[in-house]
Amino acid sequence: MDRIFTLLAAISGFLGVAAGAFGAHGLRTRVDPPMLAVFETGARYHLVHALALLAAAWAWQRWPGKASSAAGWCFFGGTVLFSGSLYLLALTGIRAIGGVTPVGGLLFLAGWAALGLAALRKR
Repeated sequence: MDRIFTLLAAISGFLGVAAGAFGAHGLRTRVDPPMLAVFETGARYHLVHALALLAAAWAWQRWPGKASSAAGWCFFGGTVLFSGSLYLLALTGIRAIGGVTPVGGLLFLAGWAALGLAALRKR
């Protein structure tokens, strides 16, 4: 599992940097400032949770079990739903997409809680 989370973290980090660069250079003149801020929020959380996936990989190696595994999958799913929905919202302007964003945020919170639980349940 640690290799899977590390691979997902590497891919996520790569895509997060690419999204940030795209937002800074490719979108600045194409979307209005509030939507650019939405896109940048997505990129920021994307990158933070790429690092969180690395933490989950480390936790799984140190404390293998359901909690550390759940942390990694929650961080991954949260990134897809939270950042992905913000990217789509900023690019398309379809406000209904924003309804998915809180689900991603809840997954981020669950991931952090699971990571803490993994540390408490050390073997």
